[in-house]
Amino acid sequence: MKWLDTLPLGLLIVAAIFLGLAPFFPEPHIVEKVRMLMNGTLHRPIDIFDLFLHALPIVLLLLKLLRMAMTAGK
Repeated sequence: MKWLDTLPLGLLIVAAIFLGLAPFFPEPHIVEKVRMLMNGTLHRPIDIFDLFLHALPIVLLLLKLLRMAMTAGK
């Protein structure tokens, strides 16, 4: 997972905040899409893609932080 090590942490933080939480009003898309997923109404391909698009920076940030924590002692 060297590609994850090469991603700048600052860039991932900015992407997670802006893309992960966009649009800020009335509610972030990711909140709406997760709610649809929990209710079983996430069926349209565009909605599934939208969930993936908005969740990807958050997932990458969490993976990078986890990897940094695991390799910190080495």
